[in-house]
Amino acid sequence: MKKTPLVLIVALLFACNNGPAKEDQKTDTAAAVAPAEVKPVFTPFKVVIVQQKVKNFGKAETEYFNRDSLRNTYGITHYVIGRDAKDSNTVFVVDKIQDEEKAKAFYALPGAKETMKKAGVMNPPGFTFAEFVTGNDNPVQYLDGMAITHHVKDFGTWMKAFDAEGDSVRRANGLITRGIARNLNDSNTVSILFEVSDMAKAKARSSSPELKKIMTDAGVDSPPTVRWYKLIK
Repeated sequence: MKKTPLVLIVALLFACNNGPAKEDQKTDTAAAVAPAEVKPVFTPFKVVIVQQKVKNFGKAETEYFNRDSLRNTYGITHYVIGRDAKDSNTVFVVDKIQDEEKAKAFYALPGAKETMKKAGVMNPPGFTFAEFVTGNDNPVQYLDGMAITHHVKDFGTWMKAFDAEGDSVRRANGLITRGIARNLNDSNTVSILFEVSDMAKAKARSSSPELKKIMTDAGVDSPPTVRWYKLIK
């Protein structure tokens, strides 16, 4: 007999009597419905996004990107590393931080600067401090990614338009939302990270008139900065 997934059928108990009259047989059935799955509540977290050009990624990864002990004492922990799709020696590092000022203090250390130099970081890195206000904790399936940053007139209005567009539309266009971050120094500067399942569809969508209209109607008031990258770890 096929069982209903969410319902537990309790066995029926039959009582027989040898006397001339039979008592009504009673069925005692209890149904226990499993509680609906509760999704964990997302907890916002702060990050520093570091863009840097290196001479050799392998050397930089060994001598700088993987050395976390000192960073940890300043409340900085590894999150993700990506390499620019066109220039693989341009590296984007996203690290979680506990405190913006402590993180800034770390990157200002003479030792940190010297380590970067020895590891082959060619130019002064660019730093962006932000807070992820939404996130997708599902395992990553595709290593291609896209990050888009722009300024909006009002974050609440923009967020409603983003939600109205819907994940299903974005997924149909090769884009899986991984998270939305707001700049700590200007909360109306917004960055969205996407996992890219289909590069051709994603690039077509990112330059489409339809998306441009959605963004304009949502209050995007600056030219977007788009970065295509390959996730390393």
